[in-house]
Amino acid sequence: MSLSKTLVAATLLSIANLSSPAFSADEYNTSSGLTAAGAPLGMHGVDPVTFVNLGNRIDGAARHTAVHDGVAYYFSSKETMDKFTAKPAGYLPQNGGFCTFGVSVGKKFDGDPQFAAIVDGKLYLFLNEEIFREFQKDEAGTIAKADENWKKIRTTAAKDL
Repeated sequence: MSLSKTLVAATLLSIANLSSPAFSADEYNTSSGLTAAGAPLGMHGVDPVTFVNLGNRIDGAARHTAVHDGVAYYFSSKETMDKFTAKPAGYLPQNGGFCTFGVSVGKKFDGDPQFAAIVDGKLYLFLNEEIFREFQKDEAGTIAKADENWKKIRTTAAKDL
């Protein structure tokens, strides 16, 4: 391998290693590919602050991006981005943004903000409408099971569950 190819390979490897712990541990549900911020996108680009505060799914914009723990989040305004950066834990989706019902049964399925609930000020995402309706039958029980399972599966790759 030529020196220039070796340098390019080393640079790309360094960028990949710096980008995100999410790549190695599958701890966060993100879209494939990277944002301009160099991190994968969380919550399908929906503004988590607006969602938690208003219960509204409003798409964020790339010009208002904040990266937290290797995941990029888009915001609808600088104000919501600033609220997030000041207190990210108050706005992050639970279970790494994976489907809470899926986590309750030991799986990591996509969490789609189109199917979500805010319970006790926390944001929970679900795979689809059918799964969301199942969650609604026993919200507290599902959340308790998900909390317990998340401790066990957090660092396990989704494909290994």
